[in-house]
Amino acid sequence: MTPTTGTDLHGRTALVTGAASGIGAACARALASAGAHVIVADRDAPGAARVAGELGGEALVVDLADLDALAERSFDADILVNNAGIQTVAPIVEFDPAVFRRMLDLMVTAPFLLTRAVLPGMYARGWGRIVNISSVHGIRASAYKVAYVTAKHALEGLSKVTALEGAPHGVTSNCINPGYVRTPLVEKQIADQARVHGIPESDVVEKVMLTESAIKRLLEPEEVADLALWLCGPAASAVTGTSHVMDGGWSAR
Repeated sequence: MTPTTGTDLHGRTALVTGAASGIGAACARALASAGAHVIVADRDAPGAARVAGELGGEALVVDLADLDALAERSFDADILVNNAGIQTVAPIVEFDPAVFRRMLDLMVTAPFLLTRAVLPGMYARGWGRIVNISSVHGIRASAYKVAYVTAKHALEGLSKVTALEGAPHGVTSNCINPGYVRTPLVEKQIADQARVHGIPESDVVEKVMLTESAIKRLLEPEEVADLALWLCGPAASAVTGTSHVMDGGWSAR
């Protein structure tokens, strides 16, 4: 593939988690379009193989919630996109503690372990890019999403510490904070949102997901991926420790 922007990533390796679908797959495609060799990491083996085959990359089947196994693995990448995530919608008093713990394992501890694993190689080469797919929920809260909001706020802190430590070594770390994106993760929560809010499923997108946004539409995964690619490019070489909000004006309120 040839670069579609001013970003040339030939000779670079990118590890993208949750890359079998949604934002992760879009990021994998964007990075590959700029010349990167992409490792498509996901627990969905057929999905990872499909996307990797499409890009000429490689599939990595991994359960990021298995922290002990993850801590023992070695990873070498110039670019890390921490994207994998799950969602559960329920009031705090009904929220299963085991689910809360698993969500933080997947969306906070796993990104920490992956960051910890790739930084030595990045430091040695004097170049690295870490892109954390956060959310508007990394800077705002919504009812019934206690684990997701907690995890994304924690991811913001991890990203900023990584930025401070990585700067002397040519490594940047940033968050992307989208609102609702047209992905399987969003589609799967419509029924739960309808239940906790007491509304029909057909009303969820308009009355729950887009109620705070000035721009009344879902984001597309490719829009998030375009920003991720820019953060890996030369124009963003001094951009680090930041949170790039693309929420349709939600957080402007």
